[in-house]
Amino acid sequence: MKGGLPITDQSKVTSKDLSGVYAEIADLLGIDAARKLHAAFHGQQITLPVHFYSREFLEKQILSEYDGTNIKSLATKYNYSEKWIRKIINQNREENK
Repeated sequence: MKGGLPITDQSKVTSKDLSGVYAEIADLLGIDAARKLHAAFHGQQITLPVHFYSREFLEKQILSEYDGTNIKSLATKYNYSEKWIRKIINQNREENK
């Protein structure tokens, strides 16, 4: 019984046959992805961060896209506050003095 999946003919399984969040995952990503997640993480509680990209990546993006006038649009684009965007820009200025 590999991965806790005793059904021998997996081709007949649909997302409606899955439990809880596995059904949602299967609807979004497919049955195989749901199976892989189950095999790797079953029994564990997983919390997904709100933000997808790392802080380091976002800082590079913001600094490369900043034109001196677009703080508001960067905040909207990356779903951060204008204050946080200003902080990143100001920290970069201080580091490059």
